[in-house]
Amino acid sequence: MSIINSKIKPFTAQAFHNGKFVTVSDSDLKGKWSVFFFYPADFTFVCPTELGDMADLYPEFQKLGVEVYSVSTDTHFTHKAWHDTSETIKKIAYPMIGDPTGAITRGFDVMIEDEGLALRGTFLVNPEGEIKVAEIHDLGIGRDASELLRKVKAAQYVATHPGEVCPAKWQEGDATLAPSLDLVGKI
Repeated sequence: MSIINSKIKPFTAQAFHNGKFVTVSDSDLKGKWSVFFFYPADFTFVCPTELGDMADLYPEFQKLGVEVYSVSTDTHFTHKAWHDTSETIKKIAYPMIGDPTGAITRGFDVMIEDEGLALRGTFLVNPEGEIKVAEIHDLGIGRDASELLRKVKAAQYVATHPGEVCPAKWQEGDATLAPSLDLVGKI
């Protein structure tokens, strides 16, 4: 069974956000777009490059009404310590969720059980709580936030334009396609 179009599982967790510890739950997501950005662990190597890239583009996600949540199996205390010691992580303005029990990580099916760590999983959740984009990488392969931003724009476009789809490399403002019998074999 695919995770695409499935509803996210209920959760409640502690996060480090804007210098405070806050509670985040699935009910906070209702009515808005959300990105879940899973990574293996704080104080590592590829992770800060990805989280920093996401921090740089976070204002663009917010302009689209999208909240970003980074998630690892570290605690919210560890997130704060990393934030306090890393110039890259200090840039982060989105919530950093701690998932020490692995419940959220397992709910998105990205837990590496032998290690208690998350794979590099990226998920776009629509305002109804359904997963619309799922991308999972092995630990050594970093992600690109600008490509995720493009996918968010495409998902939001498709959600508001029934009967249209976005082709490969679609960028905001580009032509879309309207699947029909007349289009079959013409592309």
